[in-house]
Amino acid sequence: MTVHPAGSSDIIVGIDPDRDWHLALSWAADEAQRRRLPLRLVLAVPPQHDTHHVDGTPGRTALSQAGSVRLEQACSWVRGRHPEVAVTGDLLGGFPAPVLGGVAREARMIVLGSRHLSRTAEVFSAGSLVVPVTAQARCPVVVVGDAEHISRQPPYVVAGIDGSASAAAALAFAFDEADLRGTALRVACVWQRPLIMLDDEATARRAQRTVLSEATAGLSDKYPDVHVAHEVLTGHPVEELAQAAEHALSVVVGRRGRGGYTGMRIGSVVHGLLHRAHCPVITVPTD
Repeated sequence: MTVHPAGSSDIIVGIDPDRDWHLALSWAADEAQRRRLPLRLVLAVPPQHDTHHVDGTPGRTALSQAGSVRLEQACSWVRGRHPEVAVTGDLLGGFPAPVLGGVAREARMIVLGSRHLSRTAEVFSAGSLVVPVTAQARCPVVVVGDAEHISRQPPYVVAGIDGSASAAAALAFAFDEADLRGTALRVACVWQRPLIMLDDEATARRAQRTVLSEATAGLSDKYPDVHVAHEVLTGHPVEELAQAAEHALSVVVGRRGRGGYTGMRIGSVVHGLLHRAHCPVITVPTD
């Protein structure tokens, strides 16, 4: 097993020793190939419940050995899929969420699988990774709960924006992703009808279209080959964005920066999409 120190150019994948890792790893390996970046697989071995034991106990050794085998299987699988991708694996001690949150601080991107837990289970489950790692990471986090929908032609990526700084970062990432893949980009904002309308609906929707046009203007010049469609959706942001991305390769949204372990600062829309969307969800931090 090759030990590869974390670096800002790595795409990192969290490997779950107890569950199938092929879906998330295939997404990450393809992305590493597209971006010509090294791929680092990380598997965390938690401490034993008996705190009087040290790392060299038989239980710990068995877990480490099983983890090493799992990592080598995953690395071999990547080499077979993309021989040109530099792939390494690290077996690290500690609970998975803090371990992956730590290595994600220096990564280009981190990719996780998802079990589509309920929001409560995701926050309080001992094995939960998605919310805490997404909240802590300083890089884009990709949560792969379902396969990419490649049957819809032409293929497209969805970006959800709301005029915020985090949405601007997400939009820039979405343009880059669409350009790398040679796909279209659907940029959507969601208008929620207020209880008291200060303007008529047509005026409000025109204002939203102005937000879309201004947000994409410079990026469209930078990525002239990306076909961009603007969409103003009406309803709840989570439901509308999830529906817009029903047949997308991925949906890209911003998040508000690094929060605490429970991830309450990632935002309700991000939190909702992580559980509702049926395509890979990419969240991009502001900083």
